[in-house]
Amino acid sequence: MTAKKHTIPETAKFWFSLDNAAKIFPAIITREVTTVFRLTAVLKQRVKIQALRKALLLAEKRFPYYKVQLKQGFFWYYLEHLPMHIPIEVDDRPCCRKFSKGELLIRVLVKDNRISIEISHILTDGGGGFEFLKAILIWYAQACDKKIAGGYNFQYIENQISEEEYEDAYKRYFKENIPPTVKKTKAFHLPYPVKPPPRFDRMNVTLSLKHIKRVADEKGVSITVYLVSVYLFTLEDIYENLGTFKKYKKNKVIRVQVPVNLRKIFPSRTMRNFSLFVMPEIDTRLGHYTFDEIIKTVYHQIHLETDEKLINKNISRNVGSEKKIYVRSIPLFIKSLILKMKHKSLGPAQYSGVVTNLGKATLPAETEEMIDHFVITPPPPNDLLKINCGIIGFGDKLVLSFGNITHSKAFEQKFLQFLENRNIQVQVEENE
Repeated sequence: MTAKKHTIPETAKFWFSLDNAAKIFPAIITREVTTVFRLTAVLKQRVKIQALRKALLLAEKRFPYYKVQLKQGFFWYYLEHLPMHIPIEVDDRPCCRKFSKGELLIRVLVKDNRISIEISHILTDGGGGFEFLKAILIWYAQACDKKIAGGYNFQYIENQISEEEYEDAYKRYFKENIPPTVKKTKAFHLPYPVKPPPRFDRMNVTLSLKHIKRVADEKGVSITVYLVSVYLFTLEDIYENLGTFKKYKKNKVIRVQVPVNLRKIFPSRTMRNFSLFVMPEIDTRLGHYTFDEIIKTVYHQIHLETDEKLINKNISRNVGSEKKIYVRSIPLFIKSLILKMKHKSLGPAQYSGVVTNLGKATLPAETEEMIDHFVITPPPPNDLLKINCGIIGFGDKLVLSFGNITHSKAFEQKFLQFLENRNIQVQVEENE
């Protein structure tokens, strides 16, 4: 199928419905659970504001569908064009803060040598957001008098805008009459008490990509499988040593949510949400799992759950419910209550943690030489999940960003101690 190509006029007042993944977010957003994630490029030199402004103006023109605000209809929320520039702000306020009514759902932040973008998950996922950041960085390099050589396969630069870029790709790949997925049991959750607001802290940890790849290769698995296994092993250690927190043992399954970029499975150039997740698990009723047993379990579960047929089941479940006539005819205020309850039973109650890995970033050489490393900060976790982790690689640096809303750093300490015991040096920066 050849996608239609056209330019959205800058003066046009356009709107589109939320994609399937985004529909639940307006119902669950609070001041603390913001559903906002952050992507950061740490440069080797201080940011040049004028060059960044030029780059952002080009990005705005190339990606007009990101200049939208959330609006409320009678049956559904929708996104409407907001004719204003994406703001460049000083990065001196809480990370991943909530967007207000009437705001764009994206902001650019600057501090010293850091360029960050914060994006509402209503607008896109990490895959779409990172393409946008890469575009800004390429144009920023050009504004700093860098000449970008040809041959870099960046699909959005200089091209005409395609309708495929702002499509709801879930609907394109929806199939009728697919059997439903099986509802999962409730999972174990960390016992640490939550801090009072503002409660979101970050710990960024830098590893050598070469070193972590070495230990993963020794086990015959990818870096993602290895680090998800470390995450599960750390959760198991905490579960087995709960002490005064024994009441948390009522849920016996330890399960980690791992988002999957569906653009790598189903061809799509969408810049909106297009990801699902797999959830490898261990069941403590079966006894203690060694690290090698966890690695084997995670490896096979991830490979099985990323099979196209099983992904189709999840797409069918999510899209199928919204296509039902009786669901579409429910007023929004009732629909929001239903979505909130659905999220409570099918959301974080089913998993113990989140590990999201954007992989290794690549850009044109002339842009890469300006960058030291990247960081991805997932949205602040809720008071059930408490901790999550975002991962991204660049050059020989792999950065893990732990988000935490508790007073305890026990989980991060155990996780990093495991790596250090395998001769992987870690460099820690808190509240970076």
